[in-house]
Parts: sequence; structure tokens; C-alpha cells
Amino acid sequence: MLSKRVIACLDVRDGKLAKSVRFVDTKDIGDPVEKAKEYYEDGLDELVFYDITASSDGRGIMLDVVERVAAQVFIPFSVGGGIRSVDDATMLRLAGAEKINVNSAAVKDPALIRRCSDAIGAQSVVLSMDVRRTDPSQQIPSGYEIVINGGRTPVGRDAVAWAREGEGLGAGELVVNSIDADGTREGYELRLTRAIADAVQIPVIASGGAGKPEHLYEVLTEGHADAALVASMVHYGDYTVSGLKEYLRGRGVKVRVPRLLS
Repeated sequence: MLSKRVIACLDVRDGKLAKSVRFVDTKDIGDPVEKAKEYYEDGLDELVFYDITASSDGRGIMLDVVERVAAQVFIPFSVGGGIRSVDDATMLRLAGAEKINVNSAAVKDPALIRRCSDAIGAQSVVLSMDVRRTDPSQQIPSGYEIVINGGRTPVGRDAVAWAREGEGLGAGELVVNSIDADGTREGYELRLTRAIADAVQIPVIASGGAGKPEHLYEVLTEGHADAALVASMVHYGDYTVSGLKEYLRGRGVKVRVPRLLS
């Protein structure tokens, strides 16, 4: 059985670490490079960096921040926000990102997933999905709708169907971010995560809502996720990466053991 992963998410706005609740009320909370190094040294499995206003501002990702983070961490590092072309993906890879996350641009142009996958490999292409609950309908039978542009624009596309389509186009991994749970620290959206994880054959990263160690255990077991993404619970110092892994290991979840626990 493959180890489950703990992944930290750094939402970055204007070069600063930021955090929001349900994609609004965003506040600056620190230096992303310092946090990246801290989590890496504490045994983090993977790091995700999102330039959260690149798409809505119509600009590219700040490569200088990517380069600074990549110089500090030596674990898989993925970057998203504002990626619209193979050239964007290639520049990020050259700046030190191991993976690229496509989101809004891929919804508008699904073939972008295939082009990036062909250019840099499926293992380096992550489809990030921002999802909001809605009333089930013929168009959205799962009751979960894709929303783009930083949670601002619903597109009338069913999340489970989009996950399957993204896999078929060459995405090697999915990030499933629940807007309803984002920043609430009340737990992941288990039903959504499980529905998508059971619909695809590629790894699924659960995102949005982690507030205590039990939430990670639930989403990695009941939610069928391959990895749990954390933000607020480590950014504010309530928990450490090594502490979360120790908790999961104690409950029988296979995780990579940080150096300080080995």
C-alpha cells in the first residue's frame, strides 16, 4: 500500500502568504519562503504553491517567488495560478517546480491539459478543481459544481464529470478543493472527495477544511483520498507536520516518517 501524503498549501498574494475563508476575507499572514522551509524541515511530503490572484488579475505567476521557494525545499513542489499555455508550464518547471497545477484555464480550454501532459509528462500535470455544492440537476447530477477564477465564477460543469474528463486528457493527479469547507477548519468535504476518488484511477488530494488531526484521518480513510492538503492548521502554529504524521501513524495510516521520528 502506498504511503498517504501530507501536503501544505501556500496561497500567495503579491508575494505574501495569504489565507481566506471560503475564498473571501483574504489576509496576509507571513512569508511563503520561510514557511516552505519550515515545513520541509519538519518532514512535509509535498508543497503546493498557489498564486491566488494570477488568474483573476490576468497575469502570470511571480517566478521569483517560485525560484526562492524551490531553492529552500527538496521535496515535490507544485505551482498553480495563471497557467495558460505550455510555455507557462515550461517556465515554471525551469524555475524549480516539479509539477504544475492548471485550474481556470483548463476549464476554459480543456485541451490545455493534453498539451501540457504531452510536453512535460502526465506525472507533472495536476488538475486543480475548485468545487461548490449546488442543487443536483440534469447538468450537475453530483450536486457539485466547478467554479473558476478564484471561486468567483460558476461554470455549470459537474465536478465528478470534470474529474473524469481531466484524467482522460492526461492529468496525473487531482486536487479537489471544497469552497464550502475552505478555511472553516470544520473538516474536509468527505462526500465530494470520496465521489471523485472513486470515479478516477489517478491520485486525489483533498483540500479545504482541515482543522484538527482527526480530519486528516477521516479524509484519508473514509474519503478515499491519497493525500491531505493542510493550510490554516499549520500556518497559525496550532499543529506541526511531524505531529500530524505521528498522529496518523498512531491510527494505522501508512505515512512517510519524518527524520525526527525515524
